[in-house]
Amino acid sequence: MKKHGDISRRDAMKMAISLIGGLIGTALGIPAIAYIIGPALKTDQANWIRVSSLSTIELRTPMLFKPKVTRQNGWMVEEEEVGVFVLTEDGSNYIALSNICTHLGCRVRWIAEREQFLSPCHNGVFDKYGYVISGPPPRPLDEFVTKIEDGNLFIQLPAIKRTS
Repeated sequence: MKKHGDISRRDAMKMAISLIGGLIGTALGIPAIAYIIGPALKTDQANWIRVSSLSTIELRTPMLFKPKVTRQNGWMVEEEEVGVFVLTEDGSNYIALSNICTHLGCRVRWIAEREQFLSPCHNGVFDKYGYVISGPPPRPLDEFVTKIEDGNLFIQLPAIKRTS
């Protein structure tokens, strides 16, 4: 005889199935939600990249370095090179310039005889500090924020767009 408060076998199975389904849903749902909204909750951390040891940087002439940067976009991990011209006049203050022309994005190169950067895109010319001398580039070469730590030069990505 069924007493008041007893549950039937059918109701017990419904509750057990609902409980198991809820646990499975929670186990799958929480990581999925974290994956979807996780990037929005990340704090903007400084992305410092080691360029070179200070001992390898020559005085008064821009030197090209190509540190590798690993970028992760979701599940994709890509490695790319960042071209950086580093200049120091005194060995304690450093300027790090992007090697990308601000006109059409071509790679600039240092011409030591002329002490100028030359861009093959419509002959853009920059001085050794990255400022436009002639040609169509609308602004100077972009500059990276730098820091020195343990005898190494680091740059912060992305580069800062400079105005004339």
